[in-house]
Amino acid sequence: MEKPIAAQIPADHAPLISGRFLTSITILVLVLAMLAGGITFAGNHFGKQLSLAGHSESTQVHTITIGQDRLRLTANTLRFESQRHDGISERADLHVLWPEMTGYRSEDRRRFDDVSQPGSLLFMQLTQSTMSRDMSGRLEPIYSHLFAGAPEPGPYGLTLHRLRAETGYQNEVLYTAVRPGLPDYAIRCILPSPGVAGSSGDCQRDVHIGRDLSVLYRFSRELLPQWKLIDKTVDAYVTERLAPDTLDGPHSNKKRPTEATKSSS
Repeated sequence: MEKPIAAQIPADHAPLISGRFLTSITILVLVLAMLAGGITFAGNHFGKQLSLAGHSESTQVHTITIGQDRLRLTANTLRFESQRHDGISERADLHVLWPEMTGYRSEDRRRFDDVSQPGSLLFMQLTQSTMSRDMSGRLEPIYSHLFAGAPEPGPYGLTLHRLRAETGYQNEVLYTAVRPGLPDYAIRCILPSPGVAGSSGDCQRDVHIGRDLSVLYRFSRELLPQWKLIDKTVDAYVTERLAPDTLDGPHSNKKRPTEATKSSS
């Protein structure tokens, strides 16, 4: 009776690596290659997300309704990802370059993130009005009763009013200015401390725009010399982004911005 062929092959002629082993090695190599590709993709994806640090470069326009006002805002001007959507929202937080009034772009990353350049940004918070008067409107009935001492000459054509310590406005002063044909300008600022660098939110002012929109905007005290231009520009920027049917509100008795005053997103 003949022996099986395998039994007839001398031991020194048997294959050193079996076919099953080669198959296992091939599968392992393919799996490792797929894992490496996945890691590379994930690294690139999440690396980009980390480099954006919560910013967005998208210029997609979102239509956001806040109270009685509808606004068209680009994603790269909205500070928080949770607000980059269409529909109803309690508020919108914006950050834009000054003086360009443009949103985030990778080439401008340093100006958005570098705390040593606080004069590069304006911050705006858009909410439904909770008070019938904006900061200028509150000057006489509220702030004037909080002043400590006589008004003092301030910088850049402004008048400085110190606030009583018990009012809670620690280290803050109120600057005002008379504006012909308009309510007096009013803005609160933190007084600079010796040797302490300013921040991007040293000064803040709120205004009413549209039907029922309160716009609180903040900027570095380094930009205080430009207070007139900033106030005019913020008003034009927000008004330009209001839907046409919300421009007939009690705070919108002003002309629409001309093409020269329009800012790109």
